[in-house]
Amino acid sequence: MASLQNLKAPTLMSKKTQKTVQADEDDVIIDATALPSRTADQDDVAMEEDNTASDKPNFAPASAAELKKVVKGSRKIPIPPHRMSPLKRHWLEIYSPLVEHMKLQVRMNVKTKTVELKTSPQTEDEGSLQKGADFLRAFALGFEVEDAMALLRLDDIFLDTFEIKDVKTLHGDHLARAIGRIAGRDGKTKFTIENASKTRIVLADTKIHILGSFQNIKIARDAVVSLILGSPPGKVYATLRTISARMKERF
Repeated sequence: MASLQNLKAPTLMSKKTQKTVQADEDDVIIDATALPSRTADQDDVAMEEDNTASDKPNFAPASAAELKKVVKGSRKIPIPPHRMSPLKRHWLEIYSPLVEHMKLQVRMNVKTKTVELKTSPQTEDEGSLQKGADFLRAFALGFEVEDAMALLRLDDIFLDTFEIKDVKTLHGDHLARAIGRIAGRDGKTKFTIENASKTRIVLADTKIHILGSFQNIKIARDAVVSLILGSPPGKVYATLRTISARMKERF
């Protein structure tokens, strides 16, 4: 009997504890009507504080005169000694587009062998100074005036320069043969690469300058690199032929 009483005792105690816990939980519940409510004045004050916190500085729109304003600047483009005579000979062709179209001030300094460019009050485009400098730099590298003038007229024309030793280290007769493979007999190979890739190439000893758009420069550079590495011109011609056919189909 004693053992039965001992077994019943904890069950009774557990029932009592469950009732007390439920009663405590009921006491914790808060009545919603007892919560304090915000008045209209308090809401207005809070809205004003949010507005003041989110206020940002307001700037007036830029005027047309400020948008067209060009920052003053100047450039000095060095001319190699062997390009001074062509510069003097074609000075009128070089001078005219820079002054008439780019609205720049140009001066040839014979003592320092440089061409100086400067913006004028009539300059309208901010990129005129950079375009003029690229135009003169291309002429100094050996390009014709008509070819270098593409840098003034078009925005997607670039100038790429690399050396033969950047591709492969060659010396003596091996270097001369590599230059001969690039040029070809009477410049035939160079002209073929130019016509197929729609670029202009200048061979200046071991340096190679390519003028054209980004994709066309890549095509011409790959052909020149293949010739430097020893590919026969016939294989390069076949590759250029397929590439030019794809370019014609694309356009």
